[in-house]
Amino acid sequence: MKRLLIPLLSLVFILSCSFIPPNTLPIETEPPAATQQPAATAAPPLITLPPPGAQPVPPVLAGCPIFPPDNIWNARVDWLPLDPRSDAYVASIGIDEPFHMDFGSGEWDGGPIGIPYNLVDSSQAPSNVEFYYPEESDPGPYPIPPDPLIEGGPDADGDRHILILDTDTCVLYELYDAWPPENAGDPWSAGSGAIYELASNALRPAGWTSADAAGLPILPGLVRYDEVLSGRITHALRFTVPETRTDYVWPARHFASEDDNPNLPPMGQRFRLRANYDISGFDPFLQVILRAMKEYGIILADNGSPWYISGVPDERWNNDLLHDLDVLTGADFEAVDSSNLMIDPDSGACRQPTAAYLPSILR
Repeated sequence: MKRLLIPLLSLVFILSCSFIPPNTLPIETEPPAATQQPAATAAPPLITLPPPGAQPVPPVLAGCPIFPPDNIWNARVDWLPLDPRSDAYVASIGIDEPFHMDFGSGEWDGGPIGIPYNLVDSSQAPSNVEFYYPEESDPGPYPIPPDPLIEGGPDADGDRHILILDTDTCVLYELYDAWPPENAGDPWSAGSGAIYELASNALRPAGWTSADAAGLPILPGLVRYDEVLSGRITHALRFTVPETRTDYVWPARHFASEDDNPNLPPMGQRFRLRANYDISGFDPFLQVILRAMKEYGIILADNGSPWYISGVPDERWNNDLLHDLDVLTGADFEAVDSSNLMIDPDSGACRQPTAAYLPSILR
């Protein structure tokens, strides 16, 4: 992860965030085009679909809310206007580039597939951490458990994220390029670190990185097996692209590029799966992920491989089934303009809707 320190919408101020009208969209049943037909090689898991008319439940993990219901991560974007540069952004990432679910079961290159997280409680002893970007890091300490789950495994040489959720305080701790001390009593070392109170909508200071290049939290954007099994994902998903520009858009706080090409997307840019993309022929398990991409979209959080969607490793994932989503390409997505959801540039809270102004599809 590279680090550098350094059309018309008439519904302004009356836009859709956490509120979702009661008639939620059902699982689609019409067959898709032949090019979209999935072919799973193993029996898929059974999912528990919400009852008809059920209002989506904001994401919760281990009893902790993943930000308030009105947070931008939990906002639907399926009716927002297109970003004027949508076509250029998609072209820069790759119109024909396939999507990849960057999570699964088993191991890849000696480590788990995806970004794991650790659950601790208030009994976990805190650890000091020395950062090589201390001016943009929360000093901590961080409640790092013994032998924590690290992205890529303990011997990885990649981003080495460590995500820690204190289930007593509902505080999220995230580290980038984290390494254990060589000697007992020495501090951990890491590139950067960020601490989030999950009951708050506060963003990081403007211009600050986090454990992610965009200055955003990582855990809220991960695909988790249990939420797919529940039949509904109610938050945006994290993804990466090869090149971004020297800019970021709300709710991101940081950029990681020296290229000011306006056709490159900024950090924090939100995209969504096109409304007319037929998901009905996919296994219902995959439809949960696809519907989240339509309703809540995907948010650009880091430089990396094109259209890589982040998730949590889990031995219950069916990797063959996940590969059915490889048929998605950049051409199936569009960038949206979510700027008018912003109330305060330093807050992740977004505007509440007035139902009369919502498109009929959301009523």
